[in-house]
Amino acid sequence: MTCVSCRTGLDHCHGTVLVHVDGGVECTEPDCVDAVLLRHTLVIRCDEVEGGCDCVVDGYGELGLAS
Repeated sequence: MTCVSCRTGLDHCHGTVLVHVDGGVECTEPDCVDAVLLRHTLVIRCDEVEGGCDCVVDGYGELGLAS
């Protein structure tokens, strides 16, 4: 079984985008060529990653995403 985006040829990535406190983004998929949010189904804040993220130390920094 393949995903709908693969079957239809839509430009997308199967990785997850991590949004950092400074506004930077990165994808969990090593072969991802563009971490644009629209190419990804999953987008999370870096402080939600198991083990945390180095850019969020002791609660410093707040991540705000539009809802």
